[in-house]
Amino acid sequence: MLAEIKGINEECGVFGIWGHEKAAELTYYGLHSMQHRGQEGAGVVVSDGNQLKAHKGLGLVNDVFKNADFSALSGNVAVGHVRYSTQGGKVLENVQPLLFRSQTESIALAHNGNIMNAYKLRGELEEEGSILQTSSDTEVLAHLIKRSGNKITEETIAKALNQVVGAYAYLILKENKMFVALDPTGIRPLSIGRLGEAYVVASETCAFDQIGATFEREVLPGELITISKEGMTSTRFAMREQRKMCAMEYVYLSRPDSDVNHVNVHASRKNMGKELAKESNVSADIVVGVPDSSISAAIGYAEESGLPYEMGIIKNRYVGRTFIQPSQELREQGVKLKLSPVRSIIEGQRVIMIDDSIVRGTTSKRIVQMLKDAGAKEVHVRIASPSIKNPCYYGIDMSTRDELIAANHTLEEISEIIGADSIAYLSEEGLEKAILKDKTIHQGICTACMTGKYPVKEEGAKEIAYTSC
Repeated sequence: MLAEIKGINEECGVFGIWGHEKAAELTYYGLHSMQHRGQEGAGVVVSDGNQLKAHKGLGLVNDVFKNADFSALSGNVAVGHVRYSTQGGKVLENVQPLLFRSQTESIALAHNGNIMNAYKLRGELEEEGSILQTSSDTEVLAHLIKRSGNKITEETIAKALNQVVGAYAYLILKENKMFVALDPTGIRPLSIGRLGEAYVVASETCAFDQIGATFEREVLPGELITISKEGMTSTRFAMREQRKMCAMEYVYLSRPDSDVNHVNVHASRKNMGKELAKESNVSADIVVGVPDSSISAAIGYAEESGLPYEMGIIKNRYVGRTFIQPSQELREQGVKLKLSPVRSIIEGQRVIMIDDSIVRGTTSKRIVQMLKDAGAKEVHVRIASPSIKNPCYYGIDMSTRDELIAANHTLEEISEIIGADSIAYLSEEGLEKAILKDKTIHQGICTACMTGKYPVKEEGAKEIAYTSC
C-alpha cells in the first residue's frame, strides 16, 4: 500500500561503485532505482583518489540532481544515499552521505538502518569533547572510528562497529578505499555486484539491473569488505549470527524485481498470497490488490483460490508528495488522491481486498469505504502478513504501539472499525513458508514487529519490551 499514507515508511537505501569513470552518473541511476526507499533527501560523494566531493539536497533524486554539474563530480569512486529519516530531523545537514574532513584524511558515510545505542554513544562522545554536527545516528560511527585511531583502517572501523548496537548497512569512503559493513544479524539488505571491472554495492539488486551490473553475492552478517585498487578483500568484525533479514523487505519495502538474500521479492509476495488463500479463503467473486506492493500477493491469492484477479483499484501516479502530510485529515485526503476504485469492475461484486499490512487502520477503512461506495456488495479484507503489534527499532519508521490497531483491538473489532465484512491475516507460519520456500543455509527473517521477538536488544530503546526472545 502507500507507505506515506499508512504509516510504514522506507528506511533508506545505499549505493556505491568503485572503479568506473562515470561513478557519479551511475550512482544517480542507482539511487533513482531505489527512490522508493526514501524520498526526503539524496546525495553522492565522489573520490578522484585525492579528495572527496559531495552533492546532496532535500527532495527526490531527480530534484536533487536536476542541476548537478557532473563534470565537477569527476572520479571513479562514489557512494550515494536516499533518505527517509528514522533518526534525526528532515534538514539538509542530515542528508547523507555525511562527509567529514580532517588534516589526515576525509571520510564519507552512507547508512541504512538504526543505531539503537546512538543516544548513549553521543553522550560519551560529547563528554570526551566531540562536537557533533548533525542529529543523525550515522554521525556517531565517524567519531567512533576517529576515536579508535588516527588512521581510517579495517582495524579502527571494526573497533568502532563493535561499539554500536542495532541494524545497519554501511558504506564508508575515504580518498583511496571503500569499506562495506553489515550488522552481525544481517537485518538490513546489502549486495555486491560487478559492472565490467568495477565493483558495485547496493541495498537492492534492482539497482544492479538499472545500470547493467550483475549480482555477485550478498554481504554476509558481521562482514567488513575493503575495496581498493588492489581489489576486494573480506574480513570479519563480528561473529556471524543466525541471519534475521527484515521480513518487511519482502512484505512491503523492497521492489518486486529485487532479490533479497537470494529470494525474489515478487515470488515471495505471490507465495504469501497463496498461503493466505489456503488459510483464510472466503466465498467471493473477484480478488483485488491494493497498488502497488499488494499486487503480487493478490495474484497469488487469486491463483490459489481459483477466483479471477481484477484491477479494481487504480493508483494515480501523477500526484505529487505535496499532499503527503502527517495530519490525519490530510492523510485521508491523500488516499482519495492516490487511489481510485474501478466502478465497472467492483459494482455488484463480492470483493476480496488484498493488502500487504495494516498499521493504524485508517487507510484500510477509507479503501473499504471507497469499494463499497463503488457498489461492492461485500468487501473481505485479507492481509498478506501477520498483524503488526510491536514497534520496529531497526530502521523502519514504524508507529508506536499505541497507534498500532492490531496491538489494541481484536480481529472482530478491527473488522468493524475498517468496515469490512471480514478480515484475516496471514499466519506467522505462512509468512515463513512463503519467504523461506527454498531455504538456504544463510536464510532467516526478523518478525519482531509481528511477534515481539527482537533479535537485537539494547537497554533504553524507546518503548522496547522484549518477549520470548
